[in-house]
Amino acid sequence: MKNKYEICPAAKKCGGCAYQGVPYGEQLKKKQETVNRLLAGICPVKPIAGMEEPYHYRNKVHAVFGRKRDGSIISGVYERESHRIVPVEECQIEDQTADAIIRSIRGLLPSFKIKTYNEDTGYGLLRHVLIRRGFATGQVLVALVLASPVLPSKNNFVKALLKLHPEITTVVLNVNDKKTSMVLGDREIVLYGKGFIEDVLCKKTFRISASSFYQVNPVQTELLYNKAVELAGLTGRERIVDAYCGIGTIGLTAADRAKEVIGVELNPAAVRDAVSNARRNGVKNARFYRADAGEFMVSMAARGEKADVVFLDPPRAGSSEAFLSALVRLAPKRAVYISCCPETLARDLRYLKKRGYAPRAAWPVDMFPWTDSIECVVPLFPAKA
Repeated sequence: MKNKYEICPAAKKCGGCAYQGVPYGEQLKKKQETVNRLLAGICPVKPIAGMEEPYHYRNKVHAVFGRKRDGSIISGVYERESHRIVPVEECQIEDQTADAIIRSIRGLLPSFKIKTYNEDTGYGLLRHVLIRRGFATGQVLVALVLASPVLPSKNNFVKALLKLHPEITTVVLNVNDKKTSMVLGDREIVLYGKGFIEDVLCKKTFRISASSFYQVNPVQTELLYNKAVELAGLTGRERIVDAYCGIGTIGLTAADRAKEVIGVELNPAAVRDAVSNARRNGVKNARFYRADAGEFMVSMAARGEKADVVFLDPPRAGSSEAFLSALVRLAPKRAVYISCCPETLARDLRYLKKRGYAPRAAWPVDMFPWTDSIECVVPLFPAKA
């Protein structure tokens, strides 16, 4: 496949797309080689699943706002390993509707006399804009991240934005008044709509708020989650623990083929969304808890409770040793590890292999074309099984 676009003008400064200028087929080959190398001697690796149309797949777009030395307003991304803003007009992996809304917000700021935030001085109001779009539903959430809860002429600003983009279904004001590298703060005020959007994934409808975790590539996520559920070998009799469950996507996808689903997640907003998502989809055999997943499984084991299957989908840093130890102690009949970082996956699989859980094979999925990220799903069974 030839590149559909010229090399992005922000590529060298942004650093987000490591494979700019590399034909997509070659990208897949390189990623396959990476997983083969990292998992050599651990388990076999299946062929990587790529995308038919590897462009504009990101349903979540974040832009940071600032000013150039001449005072003109810019929006874009932070240069890799810095807080210098790289201006971005459009991006070949981001949703095009989201990029257009960000350009419109930038254009509205001067007429509403809204100042962009300066990290060095702490002066200014608008820090970031976060946009999420449901690809299946078309619903759009716009989160304005401000350094103060007060947005001058907020009703008129929202009205002007909706006139330009009637596809927007909700607008929230997120307050981040701390000197932090985190994008979102803890406080949120709904300015328009319900304060969340919905999207359809794996035949289930999911509620998504600004801070909830939801995979950014829905096309490949369906492939990944369906493969994970398939590899779990569900018969309808299993008790499942969905660790790091987020808004419940994996657990609710599996619920129709299981007896019981227990979701565990630390983020309180995500747990609320998960409970709402179960209700929205009429799923009655799923319960969600706000807790550390490792501690939760240890307490289950201490009470003599069992789980047949554990799904784990940790962040890039992988699972902690405490979590993996808790998994072994709970002793499920099988585990399905969904990883977004093959380096930490290899480390964690070695740990589990030494403690009696054998990985059968790895199924790589290209969730993030043009970047160097690789997703994998790996089923593990007790070595004696």
